[in-house]
Amino acid sequence: MKFFLFFAGTHWALMGAGTAFIGGAIGSSMGITYAANVGSGVLAEDPDKFGRILPIVAMPGTQGIYGFITAFLVWTFFLRDPKLLADPTVGFQVFLACMPVAFACLVSAIFQGLTGTGAASLIGKRPEAGGRAIILPALVETYAVLSLIISMLFLLNIKGQV
Repeated sequence: MKFFLFFAGTHWALMGAGTAFIGGAIGSSMGITYAANVGSGVLAEDPDKFGRILPIVAMPGTQGIYGFITAFLVWTFFLRDPKLLADPTVGFQVFLACMPVAFACLVSAIFQGLTGTGAASLIGKRPEAGGRAIILPALVETYAVLSLIISMLFLLNIKGQV
């Protein structure tokens, strides 16, 4: 119990929201960088492929948005009314509820960017395969979306109990 009392409930909730956002932002930044490196090479050869390359390069950025959504939900559900976080264990629950997005979005954005490098290369060699190429990084997106759904369900459950 002393562990929970070391921080106030508000501190736990803030750390959860911050971790969710930071995880998504770091992963998105890295994933976009990976995909953009290869996408830039393709565009150097043929600038007309910009419309096909852009979605693949931008796709890892969605995980940063999921982290932002999670942080915003923490603020909306809990931080606007400090009475909800009077008990440090509630704040710790909020912190834990943010972890699926924090970790899954960090990792999935990086791997989505790496998958996007292959998709961008495919478009560079076979532009007509653009529709099929975008499916590959989109498969990785599934797990980021699932992490957002789980974190949202956890936060809604905690909100319903306080």
